[in-house]
Amino acid sequence: MSIEPLKAGAAKVDITPPLGTLINGDFVSHYARNIHDTLFAKALVLQKKDVSLAIVVVDICLMDKDFLDGVKIEINTKTGIASSNILISGTHTHAAGSITSVLLGAADLPYRQSLFGRIVQAVEDAQANIKPAKAGFGSADAPEHVLCRRYFMKDGFEKPNPITKQQDEVKTNPFGGEHLIDRPAADVDTQVSYLAVKDLEDNWMSLLANYSLHYVGDWENGTISADYFGVFSSELQKKIGAGENFIGMMSNGTSGDANIWDFQNPDRYPKGFFEKSKLIGTDIAEKVANSIQNINWQTEPDLAVEYVEFTIGTRKPSSEELEAAKEMVMQTDYSTFKITDDRALDKLYAREQILLNEYPDKVKLPLQVIKIGNGMIGGMGAEFFAETGLRLKEKSPAQNCFTITMANGFLGYVPPAHEIERGGYESWRSRNSFLENNAEEAIRDKMLSLMNDLN
Repeated sequence: MSIEPLKAGAAKVDITPPLGTLINGDFVSHYARNIHDTLFAKALVLQKKDVSLAIVVVDICLMDKDFLDGVKIEINTKTGIASSNILISGTHTHAAGSITSVLLGAADLPYRQSLFGRIVQAVEDAQANIKPAKAGFGSADAPEHVLCRRYFMKDGFEKPNPITKQQDEVKTNPFGGEHLIDRPAADVDTQVSYLAVKDLEDNWMSLLANYSLHYVGDWENGTISADYFGVFSSELQKKIGAGENFIGMMSNGTSGDANIWDFQNPDRYPKGFFEKSKLIGTDIAEKVANSIQNINWQTEPDLAVEYVEFTIGTRKPSSEELEAAKEMVMQTDYSTFKITDDRALDKLYAREQILLNEYPDKVKLPLQVIKIGNGMIGGMGAEFFAETGLRLKEKSPAQNCFTITMANGFLGYVPPAHEIERGGYESWRSRNSFLENNAEEAIRDKMLSLMNDLN
């Protein structure tokens, strides 16, 4: 009796936006004025028996669920892969075309339309490249490149919460208050986890890595770049001696409270444009390349997928807060808005309260777990803190486990309840952070339930 082998295919499609395209990821819109490197949609298709699945990583900041649901329907039509078996995530580079509105950063609708077909094409091309393959999980540690960006501050630091008008217990990215930092607010996830794929002749096909580090951001506003995610992918190809058809991918882990802006050691990295992202991406690629000899390759791993749309409640302004927000919005000319204004955050978040008030009382968050042999890959449609990812790794029944965030949609930040109490940018109620206070625990429990079901 023959055993069905694993099959795999990988491909990438250029998604670089044209000059003039809107860029989001900041408090306001920027416009593409120069292109530093090529952006891609990268796809890995796996198949065994009657199970086919696709994992797609896109060089973009954010993609909403409505957009991705449409993309998945088209992929299903073109390839036959079930929509529930498709995971699509953004790297979260803040130097890419905008297809989703964030704060005062607008969506670029022509680019949104263009991106749709290119993501579909990446999966079609990957499926066309399918062949017998083997897969394995691995990991490396990179503790020097990730820091908690939320800090407890000493007395004397006064930056009130723009919604409550009270002083938060923690401060995110305390620019100008470096001398008043007390200590970081939480631990971070320093592990680089990955899924590696080769054909049966031992030729490299793809490697999907996952690291819980926000974008690096060492570029001038108006630049198009894949950030360190792109550097990692290109450098890894060189370091493992892979051929030109190799598809390297770096996905974003649970990095909602993490970055590499070292406020307590500002001379830690070079300061020129792209020097830090090049150093970090190259070093992570080196660490992964040095660890691949430890991979336990599987030629006949089982494939399985669980996907749910988890219903969760939302946070909204009170009637008093809403009326106060309306008063401020009526007095603000947002066409001349500058983030450097004294009351800029008050004005920005007043608008957010009005827009958020139109949201439903409950929303659906896409959650997904993909099982590949002895490993599991989670997908969650929001930005989660390192604490969430670390707990999932600890409790997962799989020998190898990592979580891709901003996958299959985007519902803002989902801090643990105690971090919402502490305050800080990620907790400020807005379209970027609006799920109910216990959302993180409920979502984490549901993810573990999905993992245990697959196990």
